[in-house]
Order: sequence, then C-alpha cells, then structure tokens
Amino acid sequence: MYVPKDAEGKLPAIAVSGPFGAVKEQCSGLYAQILAERGFLTIAFDPSFTGESSGEPRYMASPDINTEDFMAAVDFLSLCEKADPGRIGILGICGWGGMALNTAALDTRIKAMVTATMYDMTRVNANGYFDSEDSEEQRYEKKKALCAQRIEDLKNGSHKRAGGCLPLPVPEDAPFFVKDYSEYYKGRAYHERSLNSNDGWNVTGCQSFMNQPILTRSEVRCLSSTERKHIHATSRRMPMRIW
Repeated sequence: MYVPKDAEGKLPAIAVSGPFGAVKEQCSGLYAQILAERGFLTIAFDPSFTGESSGEPRYMASPDINTEDFMAAVDFLSLCEKADPGRIGILGICGWGGMALNTAALDTRIKAMVTATMYDMTRVNANGYFDSEDSEEQRYEKKKALCAQRIEDLKNGSHKRAGGCLPLPVPEDAPFFVKDYSEYYKGRAYHERSLNSNDGWNVTGCQSFMNQPILTRSEVRCLSSTERKHIHATSRRMPMRIW
C-alpha cells in the first residue's frame, strides 16, 4: 500500500497490477507510488500463483482467476478505512490491461479503469509473435505441444515456466515499442519470482533484478520526489511505501 503524505480523510483509491509475469516490486509498484504522490491511496499486488501471493501450482496464469484477483483488490479497498468506497479505480499494465478491462465489465464498484497496454496477448497467443503461426496447422501444433507439456509436468511433479523471451534478433520491421521492450530487458531480466522468469532471462549477458541493491525505507525517507523518480528511471530499484 502506498499512502500519500499528509493524507486526511477518505481518499480515492486505485488497485494496480501488471505487467504479465512481473511482481509488485517492479512496474506496478512504480505506478502506485507515482499515483500516491498525486493524492491517491494505491495498492500494488501480485496476482494469484505469482510473486508473494499464494496458490498452487506456482507460476500459473488464468484469466478467470486473475480477474477475480482484481475484484479481491477492490474488496480490500472497499473495506479500507483510508479509502473512499465510492471512488475506487483499477489500473492494469501491459498484459494485465485485459484483466482490468474484464474486471471493470463485471464489477460495478469500479468507478474508473485505465490500461497501459501495448501488447495484444490474445493475438500473440493465437497467432504467435508477428502472426508467425497464423495457420490452422500451426495452431494445432501449438495446442499439441501444450498438451504434451501437461503430461511432462505430471510426470515430473512440477510446471515448466513459460519464459519471457521475444524472438531474437528482433525483426527490423517490428513495431518500435517491441524493439524498446527487447532493449530494456536485455540488460535487466525478469525478477526471479516472476511468472516469466524461467529461472532467469535466457539472453546471454543479462542480469537478474535481484542482483541490484534495494533501498531501505529509511533511505527512501531521505530522498526527494525528484531523486526517487531518477532512481526508478535509471535502475528500477523499488521502495515499498511512501511515508
């Protein structure tokens, strides 16, 4: 939870989650902090089966369950003493934008919904990156491979993570944001608790987010707003709360 400084009375509140495969200490925490600096009470949360949230098997995604996760976040804010239950919103980032849209269509308590999404997860899952698997035969082979993986997972008593790599090298005609995405993660990798981490980003030379130092709360209190934003922009080290 991120609470604005010198907050008084019940505040407009926003639940934040995403991107797909990330954890709350990363992007959703950054969005939540900046929104708190602008006067909103915010929470960043790990969806079920990921990060510090519970659920088995680990590192699994489910549109139905993840929609319910957003609704559970609204439950929490509706009962929070600091939040105004009549002014609750949700923010879904990247792949979780679709989950946010789905939730807003179901939950009448949500008064505002925002997505920050440049990734069409449905299309990629159906047709592959850049529509490279857009045929009946290729879609069948993908389903066949997924079903075969279920058998392997049952035999091994574990679940293979999806991994997070874009096709490399990125095609020259790829959209600019895909190139930016690839360049950003090449030097940073996913958090080791991420759904997409696959036990580490599998591009040579990448480092784990966990190798970067984390600021303590006492250190964060000594920083100005400008200094915090600079740290986020350069290293993505995430303090947990505003005090």
